[in-house]
Formats: sequence, C-alpha cells, structure tokens
Amino acid sequence: MKDHGLPCVSSDSPHPEKPVSGSISVDTDRRKFLMKTLTAAGALSAVTLNLESDAEAQTGEVASPLSAPESFADGSHLERMRLELNTAIQKPVKDRKWVMVIDQQKCIGCDACTVSCNSENNLPPGVVYRPVAKEEIGTFPNVAWHFTPRPCMQCDNPPCVSGCPVKATWKRDDGIVVIDYDVCIGCRNCIAACPYNARTADFGDFFGRNTPEIMAYETRPNYEYSEEWARKPHSHSSPIGNARKCTFCLHRIREGMLPACVTTCLGGATSFGDYNDKNSLVHELIGSSRVRRLKEELGTAPSVYYLV
Repeated sequence: MKDHGLPCVSSDSPHPEKPVSGSISVDTDRRKFLMKTLTAAGALSAVTLNLESDAEAQTGEVASPLSAPESFADGSHLERMRLELNTAIQKPVKDRKWVMVIDQQKCIGCDACTVSCNSENNLPPGVVYRPVAKEEIGTFPNVAWHFTPRPCMQCDNPPCVSGCPVKATWKRDDGIVVIDYDVCIGCRNCIAACPYNARTADFGDFFGRNTPEIMAYETRPNYEYSEEWARKPHSHSSPIGNARKCTFCLHRIREGMLPACVTTCLGGATSFGDYNDKNSLVHELIGSSRVRRLKEELGTAPSVYYLV
C-alpha cells in the first residue's frame, strides 16, 4: 500500500491486499519465541489448560458471513445503504471511501451491535471490536445516559500502521485498515499506538475454559478477510497470538452485505457507505452541522463520524 511502499493486489480479490511474497521476510522463529514467552508469562495460559480432546473436533460448519436478507423494506434506510454499497463495490477499490456515521441521539445503548459483531467474527474472551462506552451525565435527579459505540476509526493517518515493526498492518485504498495475521508477530505495538483502544490481543482464551467441554460454537471458524480461520484448544495458529480489530466487516462488504453492526442496530443509529458517492446517505449525513469525530486534534483523520 502507499502507506509504506509495499506492492499489493489492486483488485478487491477474496483476500486482503497482502504484500507480494518476498517483500516481507516473516521470522517464524521470532513468532514462536514470542508465543513461548507469552505462555511462560501466563498471557496464554488459557490454551495450555487440559481441555477435553473432543472439543477439537470440527463442527462441520462452513465459514461464511451471518445470513442477511437479499433486500430490506423498500424505502428503508437499510435498503438504501444496501443498494449504495452494491453500486460502490462495482467500482475500483481506489475509487471508494468507506465511512461510518453513528447518530448518538438514536443510540439506545442496547449493545446489539456489540453482540452481532461478536457472533459474526466468533470473537473469544478479551477480544472486542465494537464496545459501547456508557456515560451518565447530569446531576441527580436530572440525569441521562450518553452512549458512544466505538468501532475501529479506520483512520486516514493511522498510528497503528507506523507503529508496526513488521508491516503486518496497513491501510487499503478504500480506507479500511487491515492486519495480515500471517505476518503479525503479536508484539502489540499497534495496540499501544492506537489512541482509540480499538485493537485487542487474542490470547487464545475460550469462554468454556475450566468447564468439562469446550462447546462447538467456540471452535467454529470465523470468516475475517474472506478466509477461514479455525480455532482450536492448544493451538497457536492465527488469529491466536495476533492483534485483532474491526474491519467494517470487509468480508461482508465483498458479498454485497452491510456490516453486521449496521443491520442489527435497533435504533437505526449506524449508517455505512461510500463517502465518494455524493448521493449516498453517509455523504448526506456528514454534511450535518451535528457531525464530529473523536480526537480530531491528534490528526488521525478518523473515518467514523458521530452526530451529536
């Protein structure tokens, strides 16, 4: 990508724009050493538990995005965004600019977006892509709740990219910041560099640890970056050991589907689309006088906008 001078695939292929083989020398021994060090320190203690061997059996499920209707109700904001998305993905990657707009006056703090994101990406304990910050404002008895959903900001000037020592993370031409799990060594420099706390580390934990059995839903693969990522106890295979983050559900976008958090938002607070389409809903919303972005003073230029 142009952010770090690496060659990349120019089309929106089933795989992310990964550097051409040979452009980065992946030190597998270093990754193994790091994993052993983390294990010794206790950070990966969950994967060394004596879990039931039958939990490693495959569930037979094929990794795929959560189901979504081919269309939504005519005239609804979801159908408008779906149609705009399908128009946008017909364009070259460099001609799109994916953005998200969150209306905080409509957000009810239900956490439906967080739950759907966790399910869509089969996220383990400690890994969250879309938390919702909750703040009580006012003075008793005149108090109210203020909610701030916080996905990855997909910054135009992402500190996480410059902070990665092995160039495992970069920004695509359409604005989405991605991670190459096969290159990431789990050093967590990017996590420290992100001013939005939008990245978390996958230490290989399972919700069912310390129970007689790890349930099948925890070992099903996820579909991030349109690849199948298996998850098994005692395994150090990616994404275990990696930094992980929201990608605006890139794997769903490629299938013409809106991000999971958008389709499950009960208050209709989350909008998504191509900002380069001047007729799109997101372009219209960003023109509002209510718009703001988090920590703009840092110069990160987030691609997530809030209506206050």
